[in-house]
Amino acid sequence: MNYLKPLALLAVGYFALQNNLQAQFRTYSNEFLNIGAGARALGMGGAQVASATDVTAGYWNPAGLAHVNETPEFAAQHAEYFSGIGKYDYLAGAFPVANGERTLGVSMLRFGVDDIPNTLFLVNPDGSLNYNNITSFSSADYAFLFSYAQFLRNDDDLQISFGGNAKIIYRKVGTFANAWGAGLDAGLMFRGRKWSAGIVAKDITSTYNAWKFHFTDAEKQQLYLTNNDIPIKSTESTAPSLQLGGAYNFDFSEKFTLSTEASLNVTFDGQRNTLISGKPVSIDPHLGIEANISDRVFIRGGISNFQRALADGDTLNIKKTWIYQPSVGAGFKLGNVTIDYAFVNLANQSNPLYTHVFSLKFFLGQREQP
Repeated sequence: MNYLKPLALLAVGYFALQNNLQAQFRTYSNEFLNIGAGARALGMGGAQVASATDVTAGYWNPAGLAHVNETPEFAAQHAEYFSGIGKYDYLAGAFPVANGERTLGVSMLRFGVDDIPNTLFLVNPDGSLNYNNITSFSSADYAFLFSYAQFLRNDDDLQISFGGNAKIIYRKVGTFANAWGAGLDAGLMFRGRKWSAGIVAKDITSTYNAWKFHFTDAEKQQLYLTNNDIPIKSTESTAPSLQLGGAYNFDFSEKFTLSTEASLNVTFDGQRNTLISGKPVSIDPHLGIEANISDRVFIRGGISNFQRALADGDTLNIKKTWIYQPSVGAGFKLGNVTIDYAFVNLANQSNPLYTHVFSLKFFLGQREQP
């Protein structure tokens, strides 16, 4: 069966790369790429590997873009975190080509913190403070994903698709430093009438960020006088990771269905505080559910980021308990436009830090009714 060849090549190539995991990878490198895309997905706890078949699939599983095979589709999202300190933006487009046999996609992500005080010259040589010397700068991370997807099999009973991402990363910290990076992702998706499964190998060649630093002579002198190191060049590596997911749809009537998904994020960059934590493999589960009412109104919920933490009131640092991040959301579909909302907890259920996320999705032209 020809459609098994990409799966075999993906598995062999991916696990061959694990021989290079002896190298030093930085844990949580390029973590801004794991924030998510689309309020629908965030409302479902980020469980999307097996079910994302719209324009956001370029982020979650590029193989899902093959299902955007009739008309171009677009998405946009804006969210603010930590009381507006951090701002996150997402734009994406998917474009069917070759009479719908293939799909091209492009996605852009930005996470930035603006108006950061620069106090490098706050203290004068005589020890006095000069607040007029305080300036501000921005720190921002950008990612550009260029996606390709196509069907390997497209029958009524089974659909198999393959997809990949080529991504370019640009990170900038004021005028002091900037970095360029590049990486590759690859994914497969299997869809039956009521079930689906997906697998994504991210950063399969490792993603390297090459940092360069640009300090003026005055800034170097100030760093030297305050006993700070003056960096010249630096390289940051992101280790490969795997995402596995399975989903099932329950059809209660023509106007009401329930979709569920469970996914696992498997990382190899060192021990993390996750449900399954080890060296170097850690596994982080995501659970999501969505109620679909007449394909117009959607209600969602999800759980993610399971961690071990100290129990409330434990002053002896002995007793630990499991915590998690809950999320809820809703969506409304009006013709070609879908508006999604998610209420996401960035911390845990006992120490909540909530944020509101809105996203917009629309397609052009007319589509066949299922």
